[in-house]
Amino acid sequence: MTKHTPFPRIAFIGTGAQGASIAADFTLAGLDVTFIDQWPAHVEAMRANGLTVNMPTRQLHTPVKALHLCEIAEIKEPFDLVFMVVKAYDTRWAAEMIKPVLAEHGFVVGLQNGMTQEAIAEIVGKHRTIGAVIEIASNMWEPGITTRQNDTDESWFALGALDPEQQPRVEEVANILRHSGTVEVVEDIHSAKWMKLVVNAAELIPSAIIDTALNDAARQPEFLEVMRKAGYEAMDAALADGATVMPIIGMPPVMSNHPERFVDEIFDEVLRTFSREDTLTTSLQDWRKGRRAEVDEVNGLVVDILEAKGKAAPMNRKVVEMAKEIEAGKRVLSPANSDELVAHYRGLVQ
Repeated sequence: MTKHTPFPRIAFIGTGAQGASIAADFTLAGLDVTFIDQWPAHVEAMRANGLTVNMPTRQLHTPVKALHLCEIAEIKEPFDLVFMVVKAYDTRWAAEMIKPVLAEHGFVVGLQNGMTQEAIAEIVGKHRTIGAVIEIASNMWEPGITTRQNDTDESWFALGALDPEQQPRVEEVANILRHSGTVEVVEDIHSAKWMKLVVNAAELIPSAIIDTALNDAARQPEFLEVMRKAGYEAMDAALADGATVMPIIGMPPVMSNHPERFVDEIFDEVLRTFSREDTLTTSLQDWRKGRRAEVDEVNGLVVDILEAKGKAAPMNRKVVEMAKEIEAGKRVLSPANSDELVAHYRGLVQ
């Protein structure tokens, strides 16, 4: 990406619910975009019929250039910019696959949950890694069709380079990403990523365990306390890992630096601005599709960070335990699971 390449070659590795809609915005803006995905039926549907993006008040449709994962090895001209939108647990293999076709001056942007930016950097180099925060609600159940519940005026991103010497170039990437939403360039992407993980720890797996929409879970007063407790522990882990409290997702500057109050503020903002009545977390979508969720990469990371510091994360540990039972087929997805989580919370606060 230089003055000689104002419209760089762009790839998305992972074009599911989130990646597909963002890549579609880029395509419709006239950018050179290649969609790369691991779901064969999805790739074939996009090749045959293009991509359809259902928005709250409009529908987008565009032909796209789509490749199967195995076709990465056939790419001759490297990409200047790669947006990685795969699950956090797929980060390392995806980075290894894209590394041979990433331009030396290029970037990989990790539009993912979890603290994936360090894993990307270990493989492609810090000088070619941009960490990112993403806040969009989306779902995909059929190949070639994605539903995005937040239009571009409600979609929010943050970007920051891992190598301070590359930070001046991030604005160029932000300008491209602004085709899909509001983008803030931040100096401290480590902290921004942690602030998002804090709210993910509260929302994603806990509400998925009780097999319900996020808003419905948050309306249950005692279960809301379960979710908040998971978020409070995640904030403890963030601070233990060197993060600082900072506003994200378009929130105003923090009036108070009280960590637990800030968790409440982030959680409330997500529910108010980004969540619809039928919004299912990505984790529940994964489970309903028979796939594993980002358990170790979110709630499990909270447990690991705090244990390494000699501290405990009992709410997150319980969430991880129940989630692993669901994934092992030893527990059924059910609203009845809330009773056990609430009882565990009560035991912690007595």
